[in-house]
Amino acid sequence: MHAQQSKAEFWNHVNFGGNLGLSFGSEFFSGTIAPSAIYQFNEQFALGLGLNVTFNSQKDYYKSTILGGSLIGLYNVIPQVQISAEFEQLNVDRNYDSRFNFDDENYWVSALYLGAGYRTRNITFGIRYDVLYNDRDSIYYSPWSPFFRVYF
Repeated sequence: MHAQQSKAEFWNHVNFGGNLGLSFGSEFFSGTIAPSAIYQFNEQFALGLGLNVTFNSQKDYYKSTILGGSLIGLYNVIPQVQISAEFEQLNVDRNYDSRFNFDDENYWVSALYLGAGYRTRNITFGIRYDVLYNDRDSIYYSPWSPFFRVYF
């Protein structure tokens, strides 16, 4: 009986969320699925894990698959203000069209995002900054990125 209560108590503190992304044009496509789960230790602090699967392609230029994970920490300074830290590790596999003299690439890239956002109930939106940003290896255009986070 105690084990069942402990298991139920654990899952009462777990929230699920994530990110879905879709971007496309006449010659470009990008799709992302990034589920995550956090454990809410108390009203202020949560810690969790996330996964990331992204596929990009630009017609007659390249295709890439990006797979990885992240460790997420959230702290509510006050109920409306949330600060966050997220360490992300991604494997990038990029294949160029044979007409170009580019070597295919397969490499790991790390990111450490520090962010702040406005929170209302289970929704937070704000901005984050990648302190490890490297414009040569990063899959993102800029170290700054807005975020919209929802957990249920």
